[in-house]
Amino acid sequence: MEKTIIKPKEKTGTWKHALTVHKWLYIMIIPGVLYMIIFNYLPMGGLVMAFQNFSPYNGDSMLGAFTGSPFVGLDIFRKFFTGPDFFRLFKNTLSISIASLIFYFPAPIILALFLNEIRSVVFKRVTQTMVYIPHFISIVIVAALTAQLFSTTDGLVYHLFEQVFGRNNAPDIMSDPNLFVTMLIGQSMWKETGYGTIIFLAALSGVDIQLYEAAEVDGAGRWRKMWHITLPAIRSTIVIMLILKVGSILSTGYEQIFLMQNSMNRIVSDVFDTYIYTKGVVNGDYSLATAAGMFKSMVSMIMVLGANRLAKAFGESGFY
Repeated sequence: MEKTIIKPKEKTGTWKHALTVHKWLYIMIIPGVLYMIIFNYLPMGGLVMAFQNFSPYNGDSMLGAFTGSPFVGLDIFRKFFTGPDFFRLFKNTLSISIASLIFYFPAPIILALFLNEIRSVVFKRVTQTMVYIPHFISIVIVAALTAQLFSTTDGLVYHLFEQVFGRNNAPDIMSDPNLFVTMLIGQSMWKETGYGTIIFLAALSGVDIQLYEAAEVDGAGRWRKMWHITLPAIRSTIVIMLILKVGSILSTGYEQIFLMQNSMNRIVSDVFDTYIYTKGVVNGDYSLATAAGMFKSMVSMIMVLGANRLAKAFGESGFY
């Protein structure tokens, strides 16, 4: 009589069991993992330039340039922190980031709340489409439109300013350093506010309609329902987006600032992103540009970790 051999069951919860059960899911993530390794992790090896007096001519190949460039320790960081540009860059970057945090960050939330209160489905969809469109316009076109509208020679908006404020008192937005941050925030709000509502509208779609009905029975109006039901429902989403925004506090956006920068507003428009481009690409000082980028990344990481811990201290779920 033949004996039946019973194979022991594979333990659940092990990586072998998960790989066997979900093998096609793991196969599907291979392209994404390869992309992250090639374009996100391998370039991290270039951070060694921040500790070298790097020159691409020190070797016969790129690898030879890394091995042939002498190590200088923290001298590049010392040069960056003690240089004449650091505090000016830090001040300009913080000014733009804090203004964006105060004025631009709440704009999609407020617009999403207003869109959620629209009862006409057709009007709501038309309005959403109209506010989404600016997101798909290139920042180059936005910069060109801004220059044309506020031009002191034939700008339509500038001539309206002349009618309101007088010929000699009309604000020159394109060259006045005091108005540079206002211009940037205005551009960002016009271009991205509508598209930014998508995340918050998605969060609002999950709110239980019975909560609104119960509030109506209790006599609550629209403003009370918005304050006591709608806002608490998207609070966790707001916290996560705020953590991400705080993490990029030293990343002000290179393209927009570079396009709107000129010799008149350069004193307030030079930020870390434009500094890295100028030093690294234009002047070929790769070590200094790498050190500046590494400093910016480290600050962003610290800000994300701090904001996440602060959110958890206040009872929110945080980012992770």
